Amino acid sequence: MRILITGATSGIGKQLALDYLAEGHEVWTIGRNQQVLDELAELGFNAVKIDLSNRAEALEWFNTLTSIDLAILNAGTCEYIDYPDFDSALIQRVMRANVESMAISIEGILPALRKGINPHLVGVGSSAAYVPLPRAEAYGASKAAVEYLINTLRLALFRENIAVSLVCPGFVKTPLTDKNDFPMPFQVSVQEASRAIRKGIAKRKPEIHFPRRFTYLLKILSLLPHSLWTHVAQRMMRNGQKP
Repeated sequence: MRILITGATSGIGKQLALDYLAEGHEVWTIGRNQQVLDELAELGFNAVKIDLSNRAEALEWFNTLTSIDLAILNAGTCEYIDYPDFDSALIQRVMRANVESMAISIEGILPALRKGINPHLVGVGSSAAYVPLPRAEAYGASKAAVEYLINTLRLALFRENIAVSLVCPGFVKTPLTDKNDFPMPFQVSVQEASRAIRKGIAKRKPEIHFPRRFTYLLKILSLLPHSLWTHVAQRMMRNGQKP
């Protein structure tokens, strides 16, 4: 396959790239860390530095692609709000990195996917979108937007036979989550995350979520009335815990 992965210079994206290359696929790695991209190029990747928030720059490069069979849109970031200050600039940064950059990537990659073999578009969201979580106003909202965007694209692209999948991980040990200052239950390694994602992609699953014991719990909680979940979360916060 001809595979393109954004956010491929660290974490889940990098591990996916390494695993797909090891399987013999042709892989494009997109990122902003030039040092890592140079290392990936030496390994045999088509490594490209692009600022995906720059629409003109990104679309100009995407236009150079001939065909892509699988596009994994993984680029993103995470920042948490620390009260009592509500930082709207933080929300702008997270939305730009997680939502606007993905929209630009979708616009850029669709023409190449339409020329691919059994084309498949994959967007990486988060299980954080399942329920409201304290301090995750920006991150959770951005991933909820990604979820809606990807699920709607699945309807829009159905007639073109382009498969669309949403990835909703729990906590994965990456340089991004290493910055977290709270417990991360059921955390998995990037190797485990890559296996789960590649397995789901191979089966062309509409939603790929893991680890199941964590994501199913959040899915169950999401079925509760909002007032009940709010009450539970507030009690946990009063007790010094984090949902």
